[in-house]
Amino acid sequence: NPTLKTHEREPLLKRVSLDIETDGLDGPLFSIGVSTDTEEKVFLRACQRPESELDIHIESDEKALLKVFFKWLRDFDPDLIIGWSVVNFDLDYLEKRSKKLRIPFDMGRGLERSTILQPRSDTQAKVARLPGRVVLDGIDLLRAAFWSFESFALGNVAKELLGKEKFIEKRGQEKIAEIRRLYEEQPAALAAYNLQDCRLVLQIFDHADLIAFALHRARITGLPLDRLGGSVAAFDNLYLPKLHRAGFVGPDVGSQRNQASSPGGYVMNSLPGFYDNVLVLDFKSLYPSIIRTFLIDPAGLADPGENPVPGFIDATFSRHNAILPKIIKSLWDERDAAKKAHNAPLSQAVKIIMNSFYGVLGSTGCRFFDPRLASSITRRGHEIIQRSKDWIEEYGYQVIYGDTDSLFVLLGAEYDEVASSGIGKELALGLNQWWTAHLRDQYSLPSYLEIEFETHYLRFLMPTIRGSETGSKKRYAGSVRKGEQIEITFKGLETVRTDWTPLAREMQRELYRRIFFDEPWEDYLRDIVSDLYARKLDHKLVYTKRLRRKLADYTKNVPPHVQAARKLSYVNKQIEYLITPQGPEPLELFVKSSGLRPDYEHYIDRQLAPVADGILHFLGMRFQDVVGQQSSLF
Repeated sequence: NPTLKTHEREPLLKRVSLDIETDGLDGPLFSIGVSTDTEEKVFLRACQRPESELDIHIESDEKALLKVFFKWLRDFDPDLIIGWSVVNFDLDYLEKRSKKLRIPFDMGRGLERSTILQPRSDTQAKVARLPGRVVLDGIDLLRAAFWSFESFALGNVAKELLGKEKFIEKRGQEKIAEIRRLYEEQPAALAAYNLQDCRLVLQIFDHADLIAFALHRARITGLPLDRLGGSVAAFDNLYLPKLHRAGFVGPDVGSQRNQASSPGGYVMNSLPGFYDNVLVLDFKSLYPSIIRTFLIDPAGLADPGENPVPGFIDATFSRHNAILPKIIKSLWDERDAAKKAHNAPLSQAVKIIMNSFYGVLGSTGCRFFDPRLASSITRRGHEIIQRSKDWIEEYGYQVIYGDTDSLFVLLGAEYDEVASSGIGKELALGLNQWWTAHLRDQYSLPSYLEIEFETHYLRFLMPTIRGSETGSKKRYAGSVRKGEQIEITFKGLETVRTDWTPLAREMQRELYRRIFFDEPWEDYLRDIVSDLYARKLDHKLVYTKRLRRKLADYTKNVPPHVQAARKLSYVNKQIEYLITPQGPEPLELFVKSSGLRPDYEHYIDRQLAPVADGILHFLGMRFQDVVGQQSSLF
């Protein structure tokens, strides 16, 4: 009679970073680079081996090159293949070339058939099926772990994370032309470039600990290592076994009749202004803590029993049979342990899974979907934020903004940093004590709500909605002390949005810095206008916008980036263009044309003025008041 117990084991996975170089999407293969923890190699299509210290294997034709590479892969036998857009480009390309050359796409184990599953719609992604191996894409993993970058291009991510730059930073047709030139004239340099991309991917995976994150996420959710979505399936894997042990059977997906929606997070109307000393109080994991505190649970909703906990939309929840709050507690404890052990990947994986539960319960694709569940979470969140605001204002301070799980409290110029920090801690402690007492007296429930004093903004800007006196939402800037330095952080403003030009974003950062630190700024704006008309800033006037649909699908409304894309002989998903007096012009064609110039008036009116007026408004000034005479000179 053996006793079976669970045992956690983190596998030691063998990995290879893969990158290929080709003559465009449909052109011939030039080289395949591989980098592992023990060796590096480049498979190069050439007639003779170039002089290089790198390990370069040459074959004279593509067919032989692919066969040698597939054999190397079988011999090395990795568990993981990692890369950058490795499924959408590298593996997809290798499968298509293999079919064209009539050789097996032999990248799996056990001689089983490998394939790349093509998407059925523009919203789906390609999927790699390599038997016995898992493919992990760096872009997808970084996004799943909530890393944020202005661009997820390998060169940009490597620069931000590693401080390293790619050998070739060109894009589009210029990049293809440069790769073709290297292949024809400097094959050793092409091999070095190919291998550098492999190394950068390995280093990014190590820096961000992405494989550990993927392993922890798979262990908790029960989903395959390469499945980065699937929140509903993850919820089922965690919840259904416990539901069955409690004597219940879950409903079928789609059996719910009530398809009503629930409200989102509460966003308070803001009081616009330029302030001194603003504190941010933040509820730690608000939605998971609401589920845990108010016992929100599908099984508890189905069988509430006696003296249930009230929810919203006539929902009531059992005090004794709740399953989901226990799952939350288990995950919460695991995250706390991960934090103490400085295990950032596990902590992040647990946080993402806990925070996904509200979205799952509000999704019609979930078998447990019920508007009463989701509404009992979000409406309770509304109540918590509003009552917390009332408590703070009764305590004597003004709340100028609130957003889902945060409150922004204005102190004013009469407080210094030490006093402000003390008030922040005092408010957090008092509010936690008040909620503990209120939930005990009102509902006979323990409180798992925890508000933290998160940030002290020394100076804080809450802008208005453009063209209005109404305060904006989810958009602000503030100066924060970090060690010996004071930095300005931006939320939702133009400087963190990639659909604004580099010039507008750069100007916003510098203008705000000067105003926040009481430095001269008028001449700075005038100099920008002068340099703009002197054509010194043309390289900073490029818009970057992604195509969300096929070009042919844009019929009634044709935005500028689509107009620019239609002038190109090929189309990338990401379009770079400038606005000229003749209309939108792709960057590549603009650079080649000596007769074109940007529409400077467009950039002043649509880019520079709106960015500047967002803060000048509170100084009683306008951008045109400062630079009007300067711009009239041109």
